[in-house]
Amino acid sequence: MHERIEWAKHAPQAYKAMIGLEQALANSGLENSLLELVRLRASQINGCAYCVNMHANDARKAGETEARLQTLCAWQETRYFTPRERAALAWLECLTRLPERGAPQPEYEALLEHFEPAEVANLTLAIATINAWNRFGVGFAMVPA
Repeated sequence: MHERIEWAKHAPQAYKAMIGLEQALANSGLENSLLELVRLRASQINGCAYCVNMHANDARKAGETEARLQTLCAWQETRYFTPRERAALAWLECLTRLPERGAPQPEYEALLEHFEPAEVANLTLAIATINAWNRFGVGFAMVPA
């Protein structure tokens, strides 16, 4: 793989803005375990090795089980995830695969059964943010150390 630029070094304001989004999410009231599942699953879909590695490790440190981490890529096929997590993961998959799926009404309505409106907005921010991080990671060929 060819070496690419260290984007944060060359665009510090962009990096600072991304960190600001993460700070907003840290104060959003959404549980950290849910945020890590969202970050990890989006990173799997987007093929961002750097982010998959980082968020799997962060999830483990936060107490996530190996069974859940190992089956996250097939979450619909397991019973390891709560209805709230399943609604969030379905929404994540729609928005991460936006050109293919759009944001169907049934997935949106499922969110409203498990999340308050502010939580839906913050969850959507989390999805948008990890997708942006993934574009930096994949675009600049970042790999785990």
